[in-house]
Amino acid sequence: MGNLLFDQFRARIAGVDRPFIVLPAHKDAADRRLTYADMLALSGRMAAALVGCGVQPGDRVAAQVEKSAEAIVLYLACVRAGAVWLPLNTAYTLAELEYFLADARPKVVVCDPARVAEIEPLARRLDVARIETLDGDGAGSWSALAAAYGPAFEDVARAPDDAAAILYTSGTTGRPKGAVLSHGNLASNARTLAELWRYGPGDVLLHALPIFHTHGLFVATNVTLMAGASMIFLPRFDPGEILARMGQATVMMGVPTFYVRLVQQAGLTREACAGMRLFVSGSAPLLEETHRDWFERTGHRILERYGMTETNMNSSNPYDGERIAGTVGLPLPGVDIRVADPDTGLALPTGAVGMIEVRGPNVFGGYWGMPEKTAADFRADGFFITGDLGQFDAQGYLRIVGRAKDLVISGGYNVYPKEVEAEIDRLDGVAEAAVFGVPHPDFGEGVAAAVVLKPGAVLGERAVLDALAERLARYKQPKRVLFLDDLPRNAMGKVQKNRLREAFADLFARGA
Repeated sequence: MGNLLFDQFRARIAGVDRPFIVLPAHKDAADRRLTYADMLALSGRMAAALVGCGVQPGDRVAAQVEKSAEAIVLYLACVRAGAVWLPLNTAYTLAELEYFLADARPKVVVCDPARVAEIEPLARRLDVARIETLDGDGAGSWSALAAAYGPAFEDVARAPDDAAAILYTSGTTGRPKGAVLSHGNLASNARTLAELWRYGPGDVLLHALPIFHTHGLFVATNVTLMAGASMIFLPRFDPGEILARMGQATVMMGVPTFYVRLVQQAGLTREACAGMRLFVSGSAPLLEETHRDWFERTGHRILERYGMTETNMNSSNPYDGERIAGTVGLPLPGVDIRVADPDTGLALPTGAVGMIEVRGPNVFGGYWGMPEKTAADFRADGFFITGDLGQFDAQGYLRIVGRAKDLVISGGYNVYPKEVEAEIDRLDGVAEAAVFGVPHPDFGEGVAAAVVLKPGAVLGERAVLDALAERLARYKQPKRVLFLDDLPRNAMGKVQKNRLREAFADLFARGA
């Protein structure tokens, strides 16, 4: 038995003589290139260093580090050593880190040198065996340690069900849960996406996503590896840098915010995108207006897909065929998706709104240390209850209506925020909107809308309410419209409605 995930990567990069990662230069220096041969050698050194640190198969390795080629190679070294990769958001505070480290009990923690002084006492108290450092340029005690080992390493055998990574959910309600993703989960999803999106060795990905999240790590990186392709590894999203690099790339993956900001750039033209073949969006809903604007400016239709931490990717608009704005496309090959009655799990007819449930080789096995929560989130027939509400149209395309926890029940009627948001988004001057429910003395919950206007736009609450009066049933209409400079978002661009609910919890109680 071999190492399931890395064996599949290795098979696709055998004999490949091209860059795996291209790192943009500082100032006028030349770009740095990490070839596939470099990656194999460096990941071998790092895997050997992990074993030298006492890491055994199944042990967790936690990393809170800036984006770098070496951080990606450390992930691959964990795969090769049979360890479980635990990437942590660089924005997490020390208090948040304490929860993750206490829950996952990693053997090794790698952190930014600037934070080691505060993290080391915590790690020691939690019996972490080794604390090492790695900065955004790939330097630190970890790289120095790995350099002492040779590149030859015999990969540790791992089966399809063996854990490869733990990714913690955002924890917007309750404590964060660690989704345990297996070698089989990651390998099957990367293979499927590479084939579905026609990925090949000649592709070059513009990578401006963070690497502590499934999008930038398992979709972007694993698909690149599965195709033997290349990545231009940008430290963060910068519209000017994206446009400057577009002529060197063929694919871009991003969140909706990337596309909204790029549409505002004068340099976004059909000529600038002439060498590109695919633009992918995910991690948050893409506005239909952005989809239309992008096509008008570039001639490309953005491909929107749907996934989550626990399941990797579930559906995608087609590479060939119609990409329908506002939908997340068709179920991936080998993945079963149903829209079901939340109480019974029975499939609902086309057009009905219900709970999205997923079953397939992409779906995780359960939450770390939470058997009761795992059991509660799976049906007896193996379908995972996503917590997302959706509906299938007549063509079989899936449309996300919203999160079940975001459903507003006002006066006994269900109000799906996305339906109301879509109507507000159509109003002149509106950049985006978020609809949420807060306590109401008469209706249980009252519908409220937070609206962000486009620069220079003038629009008042009464104008919004009057426009919606002709478009929505009365119970769906917001009782208040609030104008904000920005909507609260997490690192992947998802609007955090829990923060809106908390900030305006007494909106109706105080009669404001």
